[in-house]
Formats: sequence, C-alpha cells, structure tokens
Amino acid sequence: MSKCEQCIIRELNALKALTKEELVRISNCKTSKTIQKGEILFNEGEHINGVFCIKSGVCKVSKMSENGREQIINLMKRGDLLGERSLISNEVANLKATAVNKMQVCFIPKNEIVRDLQQNHEFSMSFLRNMALTLKANNNTIVEMAQKTVKQRLAHALLYLSEEFGTDEDGALNLHLTREDIANIIGTATETTIRLLSGFKKKGLIQLKNKAIFVLDKNELKYISDGVLKS
Repeated sequence: MSKCEQCIIRELNALKALTKEELVRISNCKTSKTIQKGEILFNEGEHINGVFCIKSGVCKVSKMSENGREQIINLMKRGDLLGERSLISNEVANLKATAVNKMQVCFIPKNEIVRDLQQNHEFSMSFLRNMALTLKANNNTIVEMAQKTVKQRLAHALLYLSEEFGTDEDGALNLHLTREDIANIIGTATETTIRLLSGFKKKGLIQLKNKAIFVLDKNELKYISDGVLKS
C-alpha cells in the first residue's frame, strides 16, 4: 500500500494542501482497494462516511430517475475525490458511483478529513474549491440537457471524451463506454444513440470499429455541438 506522503496523485486534488505530518496520519488510517468494472463504490441513499480518492481508472456518477432511467451526471477519473458533498452536508449520497473500468481507490475516513478541514485553512479552501468545480460540472450537464438537442449533446459528449480522456495508440477514444452509457450521458434511448452514431459515421465525422469510436472531424462536431448552421 502506497503512502500518501509519497503518492503523486495528491497533487491532482485538495490533498496537496496537507502537511507531511497530516499525510502520514491519513496514510495510517486509509484503506486501499481494487474496484472491478461494473462494481458500485456507493449507492444513492448510502452513508459514505468518508472520501474516495481515485488512484486509477474511471467511474460514472449517476442518478436514477423516477421512471427508472439512469442519467450519468459526471465521469470521475484519476486524482478526483468522491464523497465530499455528503461529508460536508452530513447527508447520505444523492448519486451512485459505478466503476467504468478497473479502478484503484483509497478511502479516507470522515473524521480524519474533518479534522484537517478544521485545522488546515489552506486544505479547507482547496477542498471546497474542488467541490465547487465538481458541482459546476454537474450543473453544466443539467444545462446541456435542457438547452441542447440530443444530436448536439452527442457531439458534445464525443468531444468531451476525446479531450478529457484522450485516444489510444490506434486513435480510438481511450475510454470505452457502452452505447447504453453514452445514451445515459446524453439522456436518450440506446437505440437513438446508435442511430445518431451511425449518422455521424456516414458523414465522416467518426469511425466505428466494434465498440471503439474514432473521432475524425472535431471541427464539424464542434459546429454541431454549438448549434452553428453552416452556410
């Protein structure tokens, strides 16, 4: 098990503001584990009682609607923290977190985080700043859902996946999502997503090979995402 004071992941989140002594204390009480693809880190309504730090892998953060449809609110990756809102508000989780691929995570108990929030001003500000950025991203998702068409949302999602997670050596999107996951990101039926992807393929904007997606024309996808009508 790696020690927090020696882990470079902390430089990607609020933990970078902790002193060496604080990191040593957290390192002695944290737990590390492997989360397999499809495994749930926590469910809606669950008491998390701490914070997860993602060391590797990606998880989807989602909410279940009243009609039973999953809406993916955000994709969390290496360096991100999960559970801050519940820790601060002292409420149960209002979202579900599920591993998209194999993950390595560390869990830090609530009492340890609260102690540092109370004693380390720089950590408190960094922690709240990161939480605010996550909430901003979630709010942006809600705005996208309300203001963009499904076609626009798909174009935006493909650009986001390309820019945020990059591509592999073959040029395909690094993060392999199921068609159902993509549908749950853009808020539509899986069949509609498959049809729209096929349409993008016919226009030469993307290429599809089995489950892999290759983004070929980012400029055109940007036009579509922004709703720009080309003359």
